[in-house]
Amino acid sequence: MIRSMTAFASGERGTPWGALSCELRSVNHRFLETGLRLADELRTLEPVLRERVAARVQRGKLDLVMRLRAPEAASSLTVNEALLGQLGELARRLGGQFPNLQVQFTDLLQLPGVLQTPVADGEALQAQALELLDQVLDEFIAAREREGAALAAAIRERVDAVERIAGEVRALVPDIRDGQRAKLAARLADLPHPVDPGRAEQELVLWLQKLDVDEELDRLGSHIAEIRRILSQKGQAVGRRLDFLLQEFNREANTLGSKSVDARTSAAAVELKVLIDQIREQVQNIE
Repeated sequence: MIRSMTAFASGERGTPWGALSCELRSVNHRFLETGLRLADELRTLEPVLRERVAARVQRGKLDLVMRLRAPEAASSLTVNEALLGQLGELARRLGGQFPNLQVQFTDLLQLPGVLQTPVADGEALQAQALELLDQVLDEFIAAREREGAALAAAIRERVDAVERIAGEVRALVPDIRDGQRAKLAARLADLPHPVDPGRAEQELVLWLQKLDVDEELDRLGSHIAEIRRILSQKGQAVGRRLDFLLQEFNREANTLGSKSVDARTSAAAVELKVLIDQIREQVQNIE
């Protein structure tokens, strides 16, 4: 299935050490480039996270953000009551020596070791992070595929238009050849001296060969079949192949325009180039 390179997905889950969140977003890029912003507790997991992403994503500039939000203080903080008691007793004993000494309860709580927060279990937290990443990747890939399906539909519509125009040009070729033959005959008739009929026919054949576009139309037909085949593939990154194929499309359209001696085929060549440019803009978004 065709995938876009632009997508966003996020997820969050609760852990004993706080709320773990993950965001994954991407934009177009020629290759796969992954930037990570991780909570300090997850930094050692960076190589594994990169591998996990690369196993499922082949192109795009990705930003992966994983945060760990500390739990609410009221429900998760633990007071070291023994230490707090020792500090209170010390304050009472020193009160006689320092009559102006004032100690607030909030001041005591700020001393190191009085308030205790749960210490994260590294392995357990990393396991949670990987599970969350897999969940977000599922949503991320699904978003890419939804947008990719829309891109593929738009490309198919324009490829159908390219095929229609190529068919119209092919139908015009016999009439254009007859017109060129008639023009040459009229010019020969205006010459003051008669021209050898055999030589005239030979020159006409050479002229028509230079204007022949059958090969270009045949190649264009094969390119159309190939782009449809690529669009029907599943589970593969096809953006680069489509981009290369569009270069071939453009080459045939240019040749068709350069060989044109008729306003109708010149207009068809211009319309083909417009359609090819529109397809290229959509292909640039495809993985």
